Amino acid sequence: MSEIFKGIPVIPYEGPESRTAFAFKYYDADRVIMGKKMSEHLPFAMAWWHNMCATGVDMFGVGTADKRFGAAEYGTMEHAKAKVDAAIEFMQKLGIRYYCFHDVDLVPEDADINVTNARLDEISDYILEKTKGTDIKCLWGTANMFGNPRFMNGAGSTNDVDVYCFAAAQIKKALELTVKLGGRGYVFWGGREGYETLLNTKMKFEQENIATLMRMARDYGRSIGFNGTFLIEPKPKEPMKHQYDFDAATAIGFLKEFGLDKDFKMNIEANHATLAGHTFQHELRVSRENGMLGSIDANQGDVMLGWDTDCFPSNVYDTTLAMYEVLKNGGLDGGFNFDSKNRRPSYTYQDMFHAFILGMDSFAYGLIKAAELIEDGRIEAFIDGKYASFETELGKKIRAGEATLEELADRAAKMKSVAIPMSGSQEFLEGILNNVLLK
Repeated sequence: MSEIFKGIPVIPYEGPESRTAFAFKYYDADRVIMGKKMSEHLPFAMAWWHNMCATGVDMFGVGTADKRFGAAEYGTMEHAKAKVDAAIEFMQKLGIRYYCFHDVDLVPEDADINVTNARLDEISDYILEKTKGTDIKCLWGTANMFGNPRFMNGAGSTNDVDVYCFAAAQIKKALELTVKLGGRGYVFWGGREGYETLLNTKMKFEQENIATLMRMARDYGRSIGFNGTFLIEPKPKEPMKHQYDFDAATAIGFLKEFGLDKDFKMNIEANHATLAGHTFQHELRVSRENGMLGSIDANQGDVMLGWDTDCFPSNVYDTTLAMYEVLKNGGLDGGFNFDSKNRRPSYTYQDMFHAFILGMDSFAYGLIKAAELIEDGRIEAFIDGKYASFETELGKKIRAGEATLEELADRAAKMKSVAIPMSGSQEFLEGILNNVLLK
């Protein structure tokens, strides 16, 4: 296989003082932090759709990047195989072990699903052949059930039973591919599972049908040997005005309502968190405290823009607080998928590498500082002190569910008044975060 990314070396770790363009400044794969190598803490993945497919097309203009990778034209099996060759070389040069895919990222879709499935069989055989002898494998797979016009009213939430069957067929095949390629997870991103107006929508009906489709997927996946984690990726809006997987709390409630919470966890995306009006850390915390933090889509939004911009992560405050949650979670079942795309003017092969170096370094720095924050202990000690009154005899009785309303009211009557709680000291704590982050 001839080299595609000519002039770009295997990316080394050179440390924070390095000025080498193609070198990691913070991601040192073998560095041990809290008992594990950095590469084990940070199982990075490449998003096939952005890195191998996206050319910079937006609603105002055509693509700027050439992603043919030596193929004569787009949309052919020759091109599909060229993307595989490019992906493997790209991941090996960066030391990335995983990739994530939608079915139609891998091959051009045909109107006949049988033709598409035959192409998927061919390309998955090619991927296995080309990754033989490497440590590259699938992190998670999924089916694109939002791009084709048939999904204009959703997939699981569609009003048309034939579309519903087509969605089921795509999920079935994508699950088979995920197992074949060694995937650790399978993701449901309900890109059009929602509504534009309730004037034409049966909300409960649609949610029940989505749950039924997920239940069938779970059962089939387990029957063919998929032992990984099923994941929901919450998103509040765009493309639909209101999506049923609005945020982590909504998605977790949905899973519990329909008895799917034992097999499903959350795949949290930073940009989706902010679109829902939350911080990235908030969505990770909600998932973690419900025992449902499974995987992460590593990107960030643009605070000046109100849509899903999928920027490569660069904000080390966000990555530090994210890695704090991951460390507290004991790691992830999944990994860190760079669901991120180069900006439209960043169109060269070199820009693809610069973007991943930025993202990997940002999360590596976040890991280093999150570990220091935990070892520092001041923030956790403050939080323990803030809630110390619930460690008293009465506090423990309340927490155990053994106190009565009458008992607490009697205590309040004897006190007659109560002092205001201790200060939240937010600025003091933000100073500690700065102190750890900037030293």
